[in-house]
Amino acid sequence: MDPMKTDLNLREYLLPTILSLFIGLLIGWIDSGPKWDDTGITAFAIFIATLVLGASRPKGAWLWALFIGGSIVLFNIFRNGSFQSLLALVISFIGAYSGFGLNRLIGASKNPR
Repeated sequence: MDPMKTDLNLREYLLPTILSLFIGLLIGWIDSGPKWDDTGITAFAIFIATLVLGASRPKGAWLWALFIGGSIVLFNIFRNGSFQSLLALVISFIGAYSGFGLNRLIGASKNPR
């Protein structure tokens, strides 16, 4: 068994992992700003980011949701001591698995049986 041939190939998922952590921290930073008070835009940004990553790498949909949503939650816990951003995890999982479904839907339309 080749150690580099796994379901989640390290080389294939390294860039999306770094990208998802960066996106999550960026959204968390913007969301916790003193003049930011637009939850709808934050939720939309989370949804779109996880949708794109879920569609591009569907095997790791749960990872993208966890990395983006989890980094937002952790950022807010450490910076503000607030657990109010836990909803970001729900939105990120909805987005990631919507991307997963979109990938399957597009794949099914390309290869009809």
